[in-house]
Amino acid sequence: MRVVCLGGGTGLSTVLRGLKAVGQRPTAIVTLTDDGGSSGRLRRELDIPPPGDVRACLLALAEDESLMAQVFGHRFTRGELAGHNLGNLFLAALTEIAGSFDAAVAMTSHALAIAGEVLPATREEAVLVAEMVDGRVVAGETAVATDRSHVRRLRLEPREPRAHEGALAAIGAADLVVLGPGSLFTSTLPPLLVPAIREAVLAARAPRVYVANLLQQQNETVGYDAARHVDRLVQHVGAGIVDIVVMPSVDHVATDLVPVEFDEASLRERGVDVVRAPVTRGHQHDPISLARVLVRLATRR
Repeated sequence: MRVVCLGGGTGLSTVLRGLKAVGQRPTAIVTLTDDGGSSGRLRRELDIPPPGDVRACLLALAEDESLMAQVFGHRFTRGELAGHNLGNLFLAALTEIAGSFDAAVAMTSHALAIAGEVLPATREEAVLVAEMVDGRVVAGETAVATDRSHVRRLRLEPREPRAHEGALAAIGAADLVVLGPGSLFTSTLPPLLVPAIREAVLAARAPRVYVANLLQQQNETVGYDAARHVDRLVQHVGAGIVDIVVMPSVDHVATDLVPVEFDEASLRERGVDVVRAPVTRGHQHDPISLARVLVRLATRR
């Protein structure tokens, strides 16, 4: 099946890892707004796209993830390299050698023998900007994620970065478009704020599936139920952005973190189908169980 997944962070990696395990070759369209940690340092110092989310997706799709995870996931703790991730440095080095970030990703994909394709949503440098409910404007993914006020409206700066052509082609040919799981404002929404990506997803013939987070996220979605997640996606992207919501069929285990409530009636009132399935393991999504549900939805299409 031609499954296209949009987002970033650990949520996108979880989906990709599961799809690989069940024999699929998904396309990941990755946000490039990270400005914190090793990625942020490389972005500022070398003037390259932040490599962290791309590296995580490449690793999730790698043929021999157990070995490469140790190498690509190694984080230095001493000296001038302290805080840097080896995989990020590898992508930075290849960008200089090959002359472009696209070429670096392609070469790394070949070296890792990945099952699928990893593409940035845009090649242009983009900054995540949020207008908060208290009227302040906050710039930068890290600042948005850690601000204690709620987001009223999100945008990119520049407002209309050009989409990656390969990402648009993949969306147009998709059997299924997957949004989430992941931080709503700093992982799931940023790729959809690229105008051509947004238009391509809305125009796609494939069903658009939202895999909502299982837990409320501090500073971003405190007090949000799954229906509120859908509302914010519609607000930023447009009506029709979600056709199906994947809903866990069992309650989350007890945890100090606050679970996201799934009210099936509220979701259906918003015109979306709801698929209940055992896709969780504790308070996290189980990659393989989730992937099997997504493949069934793609096949049904």
